[in-house]
Amino acid sequence: MSYLTGKHLARRTFIRGLGATVALPFLDAMVPAGRVFAKAPAAERTRLICIEEVHGLAGCNNLAAGKWLFAPEQVGTDFKLVGDNPLSTLEGFRDHMTIVSNTDVRMAEAFTAPEIGGDHFRSSAVFLTQAHPKQTQGSDIWAGTSLDQMYAQRFGQDTPLPSMQFCIENLDQAGGCTYNYSCAYTDSISWASPNEPLPMIRDPRVAFDMLFGSGSSAKDRQGRRESRRSILDWIQGEVQQVRQDLGASDRVRLDRYLDNVREIERRIQAIEAQNSSGEERAIPDAPKGVPDSFSEHMRLMFDLQVLALQTNMTRVVSFKTGRDSQNRVFPESGSDQPFHPASHHGNREDRIMEFNKICKYRVGQMAYLLDKMKTTMDGEQSLLDKTMIVWGSPMADANVHNHRRCPLVLFGHGNGALKGNLHLKAADGTPMANVMLSMLHSLGLDDMKSFGDSTGDFSLTQASAATAAGA
Repeated sequence: MSYLTGKHLARRTFIRGLGATVALPFLDAMVPAGRVFAKAPAAERTRLICIEEVHGLAGCNNLAAGKWLFAPEQVGTDFKLVGDNPLSTLEGFRDHMTIVSNTDVRMAEAFTAPEIGGDHFRSSAVFLTQAHPKQTQGSDIWAGTSLDQMYAQRFGQDTPLPSMQFCIENLDQAGGCTYNYSCAYTDSISWASPNEPLPMIRDPRVAFDMLFGSGSSAKDRQGRRESRRSILDWIQGEVQQVRQDLGASDRVRLDRYLDNVREIERRIQAIEAQNSSGEERAIPDAPKGVPDSFSEHMRLMFDLQVLALQTNMTRVVSFKTGRDSQNRVFPESGSDQPFHPASHHGNREDRIMEFNKICKYRVGQMAYLLDKMKTTMDGEQSLLDKTMIVWGSPMADANVHNHRRCPLVLFGHGNGALKGNLHLKAADGTPMANVMLSMLHSLGLDDMKSFGDSTGDFSLTQASAATAAGA
């Protein structure tokens, strides 16, 4: 089998063998003679990751805002992150961090009297659509097309997977939503159209099999798992054939990548074995591939996302890290309080700080992703330099279900669209949709005139910081 196209390796090269399909990362051999990395359009299209945090942050409460537990006191490049600010866990990545404070998600608010109280059951559908969901328990659901899917529909059709959707918590809770809202609104942040929410992947094994085609049928996949053999065992001969056509540096890069694939597979196998042992589980209803540890689950899902982007299997990822109103306890945070009850702190300072422990722990998981992407090279730049990551929440102060001054942070450099090391404070009343409209423009959808309830663009440069601060 020949993998050479003309005088170079095709950008989207797959190694196949007995049901396993492994895409390769970007290699020097994929650059045609006489061309530079910047001229390779498929490799240079910006990657996009959208991550939702439910329940907002403790720092969006009025009392905690005065302690700078989300938005720093300083606007511009000289901002300081106090020790209790959850973003302080990401201080090492401030050069890739753009904080956007003081934006509103009004489409998540109640518009009519029957909608009052249903904030938790419509908010997730608003995050990436910035559209107000129709209140219904029937099949006539209606929200909006989400930002990630707009990008995928325009620029993701030439990848094997136009987009991938991940989650951490159990989202299959039909009938478990109230205030006359369909669970479809709570269970997805990605909407292919106003009435088409996309399913999200919770089990790392399912995501791994999607990426690597591990068997042509469920029976084949189950047989391979029971044999405890790696997918790499099925493609050893093909790997050696490809290595013969690579230079020394590409061989090292390929070996490291395959070692990483094998390590992730090994971790999934170990989790499945542990969860099949009969020992009591912390989350007994979860699939056996789902770790009981929140941190371990987050790291695995981040690893899979990096592999998907690194190999250009997809350019678009959405990730829902929680489910509204969940009562999970996070012992590693230092708090023994359930997540949702902790967010209803009654505006008591001691309880606000207790909730902040949980927020700081959850936000701190991002450090693993950012480090992984910063150390993963894609041509002459890191994957983090070539990616735009939007992290935020459609809720601000969960204690009162407030959607004003919601947390929003952009990470990465987005192929030059983001400078990093910047705190931008929006003028009062600015819709979060304005920021997302500007993101879409920078991603290539510059023909879009509006998005959600946007009222205009929001510049993501340092110049806008002075304007927003009233300088």
